[in-house]
Amino acid sequence: MPVPTPPTAPTAGVPTIVVVGHGMVGQRFLEALADRGLTAAAGTARVVVLCEEPRPAYDRVQLTSYFAGRTPEDLSLVEPGFMARHGFELRVGDPAVSVDREARTVTARSGEAFAYDTLVLATGSYPFVPPVPGKDAEGCFVYRTIEDLLAIEEYAKGATTGAVVGGGLLGLEAAGALQGLGLRTHVVEFAPRLMPVQVDGGGGAALLRTIENMGLTVHTGVGTQEVTAGKDGRVDGMSLSDGSSLATDLVVFSAGVRPRDQLARDCGLEVGPRGGIVVDEQCRTSDSAVFAIGECALASDGRVYGLVAPGYEMAAAAAEVIAGNTASFTGADLSTKLKLLGVDVASFGDAHGAAEGCLDVVYADSRSGVYKKLVIGQDGTLLGGVLVGDADQYGTLRPMTGTVLPVAPEQLVLPAGAGGPVTLGPSSLPDEAVICSCHNVTKGAICEHTTLPEVKKCTKAGTGCGSCVKVIGQLLPQPEDQGLCGCFAYTRSELYEIVRTLGVTSYAALLDSHGRPEARGGDGCEVCKPTVGSVIASLAPTVGASGYVLDGEQAALQDTNDHFLANLQRNGSYSVVPRIPGGEITPEKLIVIGEVARDFGLYTKITGGQRIDLFGARVDQLPLIWTRLVDAGFESGHAYGKSLRTVKSCVGQTWCRYGVQDSVRMAIDLELRYRGLRSPHKLKSAVSGCARECAEARGKDFGIIATAQGWNLYVGGNGGATPRHADLLAQDLSDAELVRLIDRFLMFYIRTADRLERTSTWLDRIEGGLDHVRDVVVHDSLGLCDELERLMADHVAGYRDEWAETIKDPERLRRFVTFVNAPDAPDPSVRFVPERDQVKPDLDILAGPVLAIRTLEGTPS
Repeated sequence: MPVPTPPTAPTAGVPTIVVVGHGMVGQRFLEALADRGLTAAAGTARVVVLCEEPRPAYDRVQLTSYFAGRTPEDLSLVEPGFMARHGFELRVGDPAVSVDREARTVTARSGEAFAYDTLVLATGSYPFVPPVPGKDAEGCFVYRTIEDLLAIEEYAKGATTGAVVGGGLLGLEAAGALQGLGLRTHVVEFAPRLMPVQVDGGGGAALLRTIENMGLTVHTGVGTQEVTAGKDGRVDGMSLSDGSSLATDLVVFSAGVRPRDQLARDCGLEVGPRGGIVVDEQCRTSDSAVFAIGECALASDGRVYGLVAPGYEMAAAAAEVIAGNTASFTGADLSTKLKLLGVDVASFGDAHGAAEGCLDVVYADSRSGVYKKLVIGQDGTLLGGVLVGDADQYGTLRPMTGTVLPVAPEQLVLPAGAGGPVTLGPSSLPDEAVICSCHNVTKGAICEHTTLPEVKKCTKAGTGCGSCVKVIGQLLPQPEDQGLCGCFAYTRSELYEIVRTLGVTSYAALLDSHGRPEARGGDGCEVCKPTVGSVIASLAPTVGASGYVLDGEQAALQDTNDHFLANLQRNGSYSVVPRIPGGEITPEKLIVIGEVARDFGLYTKITGGQRIDLFGARVDQLPLIWTRLVDAGFESGHAYGKSLRTVKSCVGQTWCRYGVQDSVRMAIDLELRYRGLRSPHKLKSAVSGCARECAEARGKDFGIIATAQGWNLYVGGNGGATPRHADLLAQDLSDAELVRLIDRFLMFYIRTADRLERTSTWLDRIEGGLDHVRDVVVHDSLGLCDELERLMADHVAGYRDEWAETIKDPERLRRFVTFVNAPDAPDPSVRFVPERDQVKPDLDILAGPVLAIRTLEGTPS
């Protein structure tokens, strides 16, 4: 046991503040002290911080992102140099073990004692582990710190099944982590629904269905009776309160938290009957020299707040009072928005409708897992709500809580085509509306600034859970430079020119040479990485970059589907779409597709693009399927990429008595010419053999319709949610003229379009519209046509099939595994059931009828 040392002498004439605990709230308190000038650097206070963990404060809200590749350093909340700049004395791995209030000293585990004038307890909470037999067996963990995650990660290497006790926020995150580690995962929740604090029965049912569709097994309404272990002392199962049992190798307890108040109890501070250090509105404890903030405190309204936002408010209030000013904490907004296992979940205000006389306006879609409920007062006031599966309106609805909505509430929950949705923009919010609940920042405070980095730096809005960032962006004026993102001040088209002109072949080189100064040397963002990756891919043959999108640095830039050269489906399986140019296929190739589908148990579907889709492949099966298809003469259909998808055709004059040109031949020629061409968005085309337009060419990005004299070329069409007929660019073209104009059109689009901008939107946006495009690609008004044709020639000459390139390279094949730590193990969450002589994903139907939408009068609509 360490020998206690005499208390460290206080700095002459300067008060000493000792902070016990350095979690998220403790760090926020230090920042609040710095904002108010209470630092050693300013000569106004000595600040000592005793931290139990072996590392400074980190973002516990984003803890699970560690399993997605973020390092402990990435999660740190402490800016480099922060402690030294302000003179804060941080002692990591040396927690406080006792407090002598009479002597005003705190003793650390190392034995060193610190005298204080003001003591701030920010000890947080500890995980509650139910007192069940076997809870201490080897293989039982809690889910609270980075060290917990490191231990779980290591133990999971020898496990196949995991169980999480607790279906709340952290429990579901833990379940997602276990599944990501390759374990078959169970969730056991004592309450009758998941997330019982945040969502109601309907929201819980929608969440349950969506999570079960992801392959997790959920047990609600049951408790854990015992954790069983084998002769070696390692966990081998669980017994549940309904008499059932689970076979499991690993158990994570995430059944809530309790205030960490033992230090306060030991020194005689008042604590609540159910725990928590009693504080007043100024966050003072029963000892006026001692403050308590965050999850360890029992606030003046009788609550212990387990969310970070109230803790931040308490930290700010305590710092203000210690600085000699007036401040108080009387309660906090418990609204929550988060993404659990990829599912948006949000609740705000009176989410459970506890107010007398309130009414519910509900929309539920069991098929898509969407549930929306608004709680409305009798006078039309918005009291609260629950959003599951679609929480886009949370950022606007939460600040409007307590006000009368400007539109009928049912319009805010109904989908398009059924009376909604109506989007309430930030302009409808009053200046006093709180936009960032984590840091209690209002719309008025945000509107005093002009950029998101400025807002984050000056108000801290957007630096907590991040759910308010979208609304903040809508409140801010558009930046003058119209840059692609916070990393580049250039637009996508400007970056294209830089890459083409300078021959840039890597994202890192482009960021370091042409990124904003503050972004250089960094990792970039999710906007610019795939955008630059697409630009480099489209110019690869010209600038000398690798044309294979998963080579080296390029792999980290790709979107989800490109990452495995296949389309990710809702149950975690992938679809395989071989190219069938023009929709023409031989009987032999049809037989190969049928055999592949049969042998791998795939669902087959003829698409609207005249191809055959093979659904249900596991990621580890993809190279095996590709090998069979490539050996039979198929290649990638690029259904996964922002590139050319298909060129449809009718049978044309070869078979049809109305046909005037060979549309099949032309469609095949065009598809083989433009295959693999990376672009700002997907490209679709079609060729019709006569004016009857059976191939629907005018609904495509570039469509061709045969005439007696040749071909008419139409551009800028699309189907989808906002259909647009293509516009005539040129008519009565010969084969050579048609191909030349399409070459120019596509390369001019790729050169000048914004990210994720379809040709239809681009044509409407670009200055001069269709007339300008016609001048450029038909009449060569800018003198670019030779260059545009040369770029297309480079693409055609440099094309390589990505499937074939993958299967012949063992190193490239290594990425196609479900679990890195178990490369031969299939994904247990990818399950299927029979339907119509084929298979479909094993997606259980949400039980019960769709909930009716009730008007303010309470009558079904």
